[in-house]
Amino acid sequence: MPQHTLHTGLGLRRGLLPDLLTMEAGAVDFLECAPENWIGVGGAFGQGLARLAERFAIACHGLSLSLGGTAPLDLGFLQRTRQFLDQHQVRMYSEHLSYCSDDGHLYDLMPIPFTDEAVHHVAARIRQAQDILGRRIAVENISYYAAPYQAMAELDFVRAVLDEADCDLLLDVNNVFVNACNHRYDARAFLAGLPRKRVVGMHVAGHYDEAPDLKVDTHGAPVKEDVWALFADACQRFGAQPTVLERDFNYPPLAELLAETARIRDVQRAHGA
Repeated sequence: MPQHTLHTGLGLRRGLLPDLLTMEAGAVDFLECAPENWIGVGGAFGQGLARLAERFAIACHGLSLSLGGTAPLDLGFLQRTRQFLDQHQVRMYSEHLSYCSDDGHLYDLMPIPFTDEAVHHVAARIRQAQDILGRRIAVENISYYAAPYQAMAELDFVRAVLDEADCDLLLDVNNVFVNACNHRYDARAFLAGLPRKRVVGMHVAGHYDEAPDLKVDTHGAPVKEDVWALFADACQRFGAQPTVLERDFNYPPLAELLAETARIRDVQRAHGA
């Protein structure tokens, strides 16, 4: 597997697989997939993943660990994930700072209450996950709409979890922009408050403008200019960290996605010294 520096990546989605298999080497530095969508998958999809893993570095971004949930962590799933990460020599594994299960899977990323009790709870689960996986993980700041109980600001909650869990941060720039609009805070002040040493990767994606004061994180459209500007600010503060363009549906021709990943690289070169 390639071992060069990872700067610019693209989300590995099954709907994009035919295009990705024909993509030229060097078009992106790495591909990012959700391990639960690929663990144990055979047939054409499994073969496609194996072929891509020979040509591109693989990063993983989980969907179902439910770090903020109340049910015990799924130890069997964590062991299978560790095997998948080892098999594909994954250099970065991240998950969402959220929960996604109760009595069953909720199929959505739910926000955690911003309280001291929640900090202790989720940090302990992150440490447990890191021990089982045998590696540090990064947690991603999520977008949320109906905010649960907030005894502290989102920024203070994220910082407290990172410190107590001693884990890294996958900074989703689009989520910062969306939340700043929806919950009335300053996106650049949020970036300025994050600890530099914790940020090990970034995401950029498109969103939908429901109203001037309501943005919806969709991953189904091109990245908007305001998010590109915020990404430049993030690169200035945190450097040229591995950054993934996320696109989950409404796939355009691959050339359009690669134009956006090329813009990621351009911003990193201009602002991420």
